[in-house]
Amino acid sequence: MQNFNNKKILITPLDWGLGHTTRCISIIRFFLDKGFSVIVASNSTQKAILQKEFDSVEYLELKGYEIAYTKNKILFPFKLIVQLPKLIGRILSEHRWLQKTIDTHKIDLVISDNRFGMFTSKVPCIFMTHQLTIKAPFAWLESLLQRINYSYINRFSQCWVPDYAGENNIAGALSHPKKLPDIPVHYIGPLARFEKDEKAIINYQCCIILSGPEPQRTLLENIILKQLPSISGNCLLVRGKPNSENSTVSIPNVTIKNHLNGLQLQKAIHSSAFIITRSGYTSVMELLALQKKSILIPTPGQTEQEYLGKQLMRQHWAYSVEQKGFDLADALTIAKEFTYNLPSVEDSSLSIFLNDFLLR
Repeated sequence: MQNFNNKKILITPLDWGLGHTTRCISIIRFFLDKGFSVIVASNSTQKAILQKEFDSVEYLELKGYEIAYTKNKILFPFKLIVQLPKLIGRILSEHRWLQKTIDTHKIDLVISDNRFGMFTSKVPCIFMTHQLTIKAPFAWLESLLQRINYSYINRFSQCWVPDYAGENNIAGALSHPKKLPDIPVHYIGPLARFEKDEKAIINYQCCIILSGPEPQRTLLENIILKQLPSISGNCLLVRGKPNSENSTVSIPNVTIKNHLNGLQLQKAIHSSAFIITRSGYTSVMELLALQKKSILIPTPGQTEQEYLGKQLMRQHWAYSVEQKGFDLADALTIAKEFTYNLPSVEDSSLSIFLNDFLLR
């Protein structure tokens, strides 16, 4: 692939929350800078996010997995089981779609962020994930899920893990299982869109960034909106709704935005003392890169986020609290007393790895 001109790369992020989409931004930027033509297959929400970052990317409409959540976390595993036939159907459908698209658009490389059907023998296909271990309440179920996970991953050419290879890593057991997939696995370092600004001035006591699937996104938003009037100091609420009309809610000392593009969000994070958000892996990577103090609220029932919240709190890299019974004022008070021991996250080795990959 040393001759980059006219080479086409297809990037397909999962629609399970916004993180899979935003963490592809640094990869898209790399390939555009190298002279590749980049095509993104996504739904309309993902497209709206990426269009704010790139004006030279071609977009193809592709349905996501559209996993629905429940209001009660205890019921989510059962809800997920009910949705398995639809999920398997989407995987088969996207695989058939890929086989046709490879020929129609003359694709040279495929990078799939957690979309299991994006494999083919026609061109190299990369599966990118930080979740080699899928956490579950029971050991036998976790083992079963890993076997299913690997049965799909092993159909790809390579697996890229956005984390460090050594013990000083972010995702713990999620990205460092006892047994790896059979295909080559490469730890490519954290993916972060943002650069640290040592000279940033703090304008907000907290920046609250909402994201993730419904109805849990709205449930958390409603909890926070009720509590924001009692908070002293300026706050910023980013609703995580790029396709929606602006909120009509008005709260003194609170700025409400539906969505911020990458540059705007970077400035918002830099100018905030505390960041309150879900413990999604992409959010965690970006906040650690910026060395920001965070209050993490795992999505109820999402075992990966619940594990990450506990893992990062044990390391004193973040303060984590459950959504049930969440009290914004109490969380801010405790976080101010919490001993943060933020790691010195090295610059991403992504460019070095990708340059080496293209020369192979």
